[in-house]
Amino acid sequence: MDLEAHLIDLETQLHRQDVRADADALRTLIAEDFFEFGVSGTVWTREAVIEALKDEGFSPREAMDFRLTCLADGVALLTYRAHRGATAARPAADSLRSSLWRLRQGKWQMVFHQGTPLTL
Repeated sequence: MDLEAHLIDLETQLHRQDVRADADALRTLIAEDFFEFGVSGTVWTREAVIEALKDEGFSPREAMDFRLTCLADGVALLTYRAHRGATAARPAADSLRSSLWRLRQGKWQMVFHQGTPLTL
């Protein structure tokens, strides 16, 4: 599997309900020093994300238009457009997403993520 396909696979695992509800799976995919600038403006740490996802009302997600940029040996930027489906609690939403992935000890982990809301 090439690097782009591998990182897209890891990224989209984080969109799945079973992975989002599994703290061990999240700790495997998300680096200990991870932080996120969420679409709401909230700054998240890895443990805050894991805690918040425990009680998440899951919304189905679609991701498209992926682009991979290698920034240095073992560091890659993955950008894409995302659509979150509507639920009873939240309307559907579109966003631009960017994730920094780092290779450490033979495994890729997300170290940064940002969501930028799109208004139609």
